[in-house]
Amino acid sequence: MKKLAMHWKIIIGMILGIIFGFIMNSIDGGREFVGDWVAPFGKIFINLLKLIAVPLILASLIKGVTDLKDISKIKNMGLRTIGIYVATTLVAIVIGLSIVNIVKPGVGMPEETIEKIKLRYANDAGVADKLMKASAQKDAGPLQSLVDIFPSNIFQSFVEASMLQVIFFALFVGICLLLIGEKKAKPLVDFFDSLNEVVMKMVDLIMLFAPYAVFALLANVIIAFDDTEILIKLLYYAFCVVGGLILMIGFYLLLVSVYTKKSPLWFLKQISPAQLLAFSTSSSAATLPVTMERVEEHLGVDGEVAGFVLPVGATVNMDGTSLYQGIAAVFIMQVIWPEGLTFTNQLVIVATALLASIGSAAVPSAGMVMLVIVLESIGFPAELLPIGLALIFAVDRPLDMCRTVVNVTGDATVSMMVAKSLGKLHDNPQAKEWDDNYEDVK
Repeated sequence: MKKLAMHWKIIIGMILGIIFGFIMNSIDGGREFVGDWVAPFGKIFINLLKLIAVPLILASLIKGVTDLKDISKIKNMGLRTIGIYVATTLVAIVIGLSIVNIVKPGVGMPEETIEKIKLRYANDAGVADKLMKASAQKDAGPLQSLVDIFPSNIFQSFVEASMLQVIFFALFVGICLLLIGEKKAKPLVDFFDSLNEVVMKMVDLIMLFAPYAVFALLANVIIAFDDTEILIKLLYYAFCVVGGLILMIGFYLLLVSVYTKKSPLWFLKQISPAQLLAFSTSSSAATLPVTMERVEEHLGVDGEVAGFVLPVGATVNMDGTSLYQGIAAVFIMQVIWPEGLTFTNQLVIVATALLASIGSAAVPSAGMVMLVIVLESIGFPAELLPIGLALIFAVDRPLDMCRTVVNVTGDATVSMMVAKSLGKLHDNPQAKEWDDNYEDVK
């Protein structure tokens, strides 16, 4: 009997988790039960993915750089990667602004709904936290994002999972290994090669738990929605964001079809486990180990390309987030600051959202935090910022889940494009299973 594919197992887990969450929401003590006895399994799964993210980036990047055997190839790959990422981010922002200006979801929102949202969320601790983080990011200075790339203590960077710093260190080590010569570098290169294989095997084992983990994660998400009336009122705005994200995925599929000459349906089938995990975890970084496994072993991207492009993408490529920022900023202005809806301000939104997508990697809750900076860049009244965030706070979590799917899909698409341009996209990738060598050691 043929085994059920992993993406179907994950989909079944998601559906059952949603149903279970709604059932528990309607039962006395149901929320507490999910929080105490179900949600921890989702947290364990995310912790396991985060556990291997840093060693995976370190090993795969060092291995990728040393496999290139030519420093000029690193510059070539880096320029192509950053160039494509910037281009797709611009497309995402333009799509978002086009939709929100055509549909106008914020025009005509009932005053009583606005008041209810203000009372419910304007003084929420989550909103206050986003404003505080945005203020700290703004006060840090224009080049702080550049400074943050260079670590003073790499072990602290490992502990804090500062991805840009880990990427810099891995590239630095890889380049130095090339410069000391193949003979002297071989012991360390062999170590990182072996470490990369071990971590990829860890991904295979962790993925066995994925269907149960997404059940727990989705059940926990459902019980967090405590005001369905406000959610319904914000559906118009949410549909605009989701519609834009779907268009962005359509753009990726067009790139896959036209540039890499691969079937879009085949692409979606191969990358779907990573997309589903991105939806469940709302984290590109946590999903990175699975994304790398799917891109290398199922899409056929050479390891040296995937090892460079994907960690960089998980850190600086935020197409879904940038699209969301464009829609959210204009939606908020349509509701409470319509006089700010000028063509010049929307051009500023494009520029700021682009820079924010690159500079948001070091900031937790990056999407909404960077939205504050986008709004401040166009002179949005400071006293209205808490109300603006309150307007979209209720639906931020489900939209965050959706935009993370786009971020991960964009990373996979760009990795295929870079690999194709370098002649490193293979036609018949060989997927590895967790039990490939089990018979030899059991």
